[in-house]
Amino acid sequence: MGSEMCIRDSIKTMKKLCLIFISILFFNHSAFAVVKIDITRGNLEPLPTAISKFYVDNPSKFSPELKALELDKKISEVISNNLKRSGLFSIIDPKSYIQSPRIAHAKPTFQDWALIKAQIMISGKLVIDEKKRLRVEFRLWDVVNAKEMEGLALFATPNSWRRIAHIISDKIYERMTGELGYFDTRIIYVAESGPKDQRIKKLAIMDQDGANNKYLTLGNELVLTPRFNPASQMVTYMSYFKNLPRVYLLNIETGMQELVGDFPGMTFAPRFSPDGKKIIMSFAKDGNSDIYSMDIKSRVVEQLTSHPSIDTSPSYSSDGSQITFNSDRSGAQQIYVMKSDGSKAKRISFGQGLYGTPVWSPRGDLIAFTKIYRGKFYIGVMRSDGTGERLLTENYYQEAPSWSPNGRVLIFYRESRTKKSKTGFSTSSSLWSIDLTGYNERKIKTLTDASDPAWSGLLSK
Repeated sequence: MGSEMCIRDSIKTMKKLCLIFISILFFNHSAFAVVKIDITRGNLEPLPTAISKFYVDNPSKFSPELKALELDKKISEVISNNLKRSGLFSIIDPKSYIQSPRIAHAKPTFQDWALIKAQIMISGKLVIDEKKRLRVEFRLWDVVNAKEMEGLALFATPNSWRRIAHIISDKIYERMTGELGYFDTRIIYVAESGPKDQRIKKLAIMDQDGANNKYLTLGNELVLTPRFNPASQMVTYMSYFKNLPRVYLLNIETGMQELVGDFPGMTFAPRFSPDGKKIIMSFAKDGNSDIYSMDIKSRVVEQLTSHPSIDTSPSYSSDGSQITFNSDRSGAQQIYVMKSDGSKAKRISFGQGLYGTPVWSPRGDLIAFTKIYRGKFYIGVMRSDGTGERLLTENYYQEAPSWSPNGRVLIFYRESRTKKSKTGFSTSSSLWSIDLTGYNERKIKTLTDASDPAWSGLLSK
């Protein structure tokens, strides 16, 4: 009962922060990226970008409570931080801006922005109506060609301002790169605290930038490997009850939790199929670890592999036609690909070291993996046929990559040695992200130690 109340309270708070948009308007929109940015090879010279502070159009109607929120400053700051973290945009210091936010938004003098070497400029304004609805308007300006590239206006409640900032960030990213953004998303992970022999692990969820952190469980039971369904409303995860592994489904929107079943010998927690109708997992039966799928509605379990080796860590391709997994059937742990019915299994990894936790990209072009070689852990990617292997990052210990919805960024968790004690080195675990270039590695701020992250899809699809 206490756990249900915890979940429901968290959901209520999240719902207040979710979008309550009445309308979305576009103008001056083009489907093509004007500035070409190669985000697969790295962009060593990020695009010089000016972000003018959003201004309040009717301050006299602003209530004291709304004034205290300082949304004009906060929205532009969130947009700036999002774009900066992508590694593709270099934000010019606002102290060098010549034009006021009001003039910049209405009719910018492009020469003034060119003087500070800006190639694009972002402006915006806020309006609060009598019903205290917030209208946020933004414009994206091409300074080089002296023209407006795109504009967007949104209506929402004031407490949804952060989501508005993420949606605007996605529109800018998409317009400039030709790729979908990934800012209006959430991360679910395992929040860890307490001594190593009495570790408390809770399910936690937050915005992709670390804001709005909420706990979804109380920590009474050990939880592991949460994974979103395609609609990002449902989560599947594994929990231990009296040392028995169980699989649960949790509806993030309603807070309802459902037991899927007990799975003794489970070796890898489940993931959803692309259509959200099945979950795939691996567990040991009769002493042998194989891969199984389960129909969520009928609860019918189907065995997909039957091999004397250890088959584990399954993940569907983006179209659901194939499954990648790791197996030691070749004598060492390697990555394999098979059809979704379990037939025609084929090894695709042939490099030195051990390969594990393969995860298919939502774009369908790449598979991310963890690799152990000469005592170090690597996060890397390869094509679905095993060619083009690239190692993006290495560390003492790191694993569990998860893709952003646009297939351009990976989140994973890393353990770091902190200080030496009588029993040896102590460690802490944290979340990190890295893009496909391997140049933009960043730590994601969490309230506690964190592990087993999973990225949601875009919330504003």
